[in-house]
Amino acid sequence: MPGCKPREEELQTSGALEFSADTVKFDTVFTTLRTVTKRLWVYNRNPKGVNVDLVTLDQPVTSPYTLIINGDLKQTASNLFIRGEDSLLILVRAKLPDSGQNGAAKGYVLEEKLNFRTNGQDQRVLLRSFGQNIYLHDNVALACNSIWTNDRPHVLYDTVLVPVNCTLTIKPGTRIYAHAGAVLLVQGTLRVNSPSDFTPGSGMTDTISERSALRVRFAGDRSGETQYATAPGQWTGIQFYPTSRNNIIRYATIQNASVGMWLLGSNSSTAVQPDVLVQNSIIRYISGGSVNFAGALSNRRGLPGAGILSLAGKATVENTLFSDCYEYAMLGYGGNYALNYCTIANYAATGAVRNTPSLGFTNASALDTDTTKRSPLTVKVYNSIVWGAIDDELVLANYKEYQNGPVDIRNTLLRTKLYSAATDVATKPGLAKSSLNNLISPDPLYPKFTRYSAGTASNYSLGLGSPGLSRSTQQQVQPLLDRDLLNVPRPAARADLGAYQTTK
Repeated sequence: MPGCKPREEELQTSGALEFSADTVKFDTVFTTLRTVTKRLWVYNRNPKGVNVDLVTLDQPVTSPYTLIINGDLKQTASNLFIRGEDSLLILVRAKLPDSGQNGAAKGYVLEEKLNFRTNGQDQRVLLRSFGQNIYLHDNVALACNSIWTNDRPHVLYDTVLVPVNCTLTIKPGTRIYAHAGAVLLVQGTLRVNSPSDFTPGSGMTDTISERSALRVRFAGDRSGETQYATAPGQWTGIQFYPTSRNNIIRYATIQNASVGMWLLGSNSSTAVQPDVLVQNSIIRYISGGSVNFAGALSNRRGLPGAGILSLAGKATVENTLFSDCYEYAMLGYGGNYALNYCTIANYAATGAVRNTPSLGFTNASALDTDTTKRSPLTVKVYNSIVWGAIDDELVLANYKEYQNGPVDIRNTLLRTKLYSAATDVATKPGLAKSSLNNLISPDPLYPKFTRYSAGTASNYSLGLGSPGLSRSTQQQVQPLLDRDLLNVPRPAARADLGAYQTTK
């Protein structure tokens, strides 16, 4: 019977189509940038084939929506045959124009209909986008003394440069979103929520929550999507060059990067190095390894990921949380580092990924081929919590060469086996000496965080019964900070370890 067709290939002249959705939605689209691609499945539920006479947008020539119909890039299509019980795939993406208006996210809505005519019947699927106007910084050197405000999000594409002897000031509440592989290069000075722009009140209720509209946020440009909210490595990070001076980052969140902050100095003992002061901030969802989103594009130097990665730079960090860093929270190759009232709670989302300590320091060079080259190193960790998913969250490589550098770790809750002795030896310090007032334990739950390793729901304040609660004035180490990460008062007589002070 060579002349017979299968039933599903026979043409019927009645019957309509069904769709996988009645609306294709794009949520919070940055104007002038292409969106992700959404899928629309068109189903022929009939036993025989149908001929789709026409598929078209309302405004096919001027539409902000782009279609790929059955594999072909086109805005209209005609005479499309769909076999019985078969389907057609249409890919949709958008590029919204700037509306010329400021305002909150989802400030304006752009809608258009995708029209189908089949067997004399007209059907429609709505295409809807919630648009947000932006400031786009695309492979550009910024004007000297630029100021970024919070009236629109700022989007980083490729390389954005702060030139030598110039300052970029980022005002309270500004949102910065970085595309895959984007990097903010600072050869001059970066000032985020500087004291002249933002000083919180001093009353008991003048707190600044982690969700406060006053905080500055750096994140990947897809972090608003649930599956990418905690995904690391979506952009390169902030890089400070040797000429960069007097950088300050306060009340900020930096996340989804390969490295949160890079301090790119040199190993010369006489070189002037980049420096940064970080206060009341959060650095999280960081990876430069294979688990990240943008892969090698975001880690152009092949170095490990870290909340702060320093090549002989200077970092002073106060009242700051490091969490969900897949390799290191802080890694220093030479340089000067001081952490005070910080919480490092490093539980990467994939438990088997991390085998590196949260804090790693060495006087060796990271990039120089001369393995004998050394750089001066100073490490001070006071009144802090250094904890995570592995037994040794601190490594001091080549310690014998810089033990008088100094290395000073006191009044800190620390997960370590390497340095759990009460006496020093030539190759490692004994951080359990009574004079240091450190708290050291092999128990993974020892800090008693309120809620740990729970992604965006994590809470790294200390729960009831934590040994880090209420440290006396005699146990604490100067400088005492009278407010915590959230600007909660920290009584000197009973200050808690880490970035968070309990209020009960």
